[in-house]
Amino acid sequence: MATPGATTLPDDMAGPIPPALRGLLPVLLALPVLALAEWTLGASPFATYLLSVVGVNIILAVSLNIVNGMTGQFSIGHAGFMAVGAYIAGVTSLSLKEVALSFLPVAASDQVLFVVALLAGGVCAALCGFLVGLPSLRLRGDYLAIVTLGFGEIIRVFVQNTEAFGRALGLSGIPQYSSVAMVYFWVFLVVLVARRIAGSSHGRSLWAIREDEVAAEAMGVDTTGYKVRAFVISSFFAGIAGGLFAHFVPIINPGSFTFVKSMEIVVMVVLGGLGSTTGAIVAAIFLTLLPEGLRSLFGAMGAEGSLAQKVDQIRMPVYGVLLVVLMLARPQGLFGTKELWDVLPRWLPRRKKGLS
Repeated sequence: MATPGATTLPDDMAGPIPPALRGLLPVLLALPVLALAEWTLGASPFATYLLSVVGVNIILAVSLNIVNGMTGQFSIGHAGFMAVGAYIAGVTSLSLKEVALSFLPVAASDQVLFVVALLAGGVCAALCGFLVGLPSLRLRGDYLAIVTLGFGEIIRVFVQNTEAFGRALGLSGIPQYSSVAMVYFWVFLVVLVARRIAGSSHGRSLWAIREDEVAAEAMGVDTTGYKVRAFVISSFFAGIAGGLFAHFVPIINPGSFTFVKSMEIVVMVVLGGLGSTTGAIVAAIFLTLLPEGLRSLFGAMGAEGSLAQKVDQIRMPVYGVLLVVLMLARPQGLFGTKELWDVLPRWLPRRKKGLS
């Protein structure tokens, strides 16, 4: 309890960390960890590829959770924004393939141009999210889902019939600039942004829209504006995920961004819990590694024929069974709206709030 007459410092002035560094500190701490992980995995191409796929799916799941979980909207066209980012970043990298920054080493120059390509893909995806979201986010429920589904299919058909994007054969020859460190740097950023949004006044407005949009609007919340902002942020990170994906696979084609991909991301968000960032992360890791686990299981059982074909045939039924079981046993998902630290055992030490 505070002593009468005592001066209490504001939260942004208390503590040993200067306010100017508080926002950058998590990024500065993450960089050496990511560099160490990249150095450790340098001799294992398969582990690098698998971890990169996991990281891309985490970005997609956490970004979609901002719209589907925090805001309570139902978007099922996330693969469309991923496709925009993948193709724009891929074309940008191809156009900059022979360009080098003379004042930097070749490897550093490639990474700078790679970031430029990623940002180009992310900004284009965010612009598409704004153009789609501004008129459609006045809709609710099933109507919004139909609009986002239509957008995803329009993008897929558009790239399938555009010569600059390789048509149905896909876009190949994209420089393989991606790395585990780069992928998980963006994973770190999307998680940081999601957590900062959830704890801000903007996040409280999004939660209010999720709980009761009519009541939130009656209390003065600009529901359409907040929904569009959430949609744009979500689309930006989906575009970044697509750009990362395009730079570690040999070829991208329209078959990688179908309605099935969008539903996989939705399943990750629902499985983890609508509104839970750590739930989306756990579900993305589990569902991405599940096919590899099935391949190992089939191999141990001595299954004949193409294991990849068997896994592709059984993967979606397994997803369906998991969803049915989850909806019956725990409709709110694994974590509900809580985070991992909210469901830890009570005997673990926790930071006390409101105590001086």
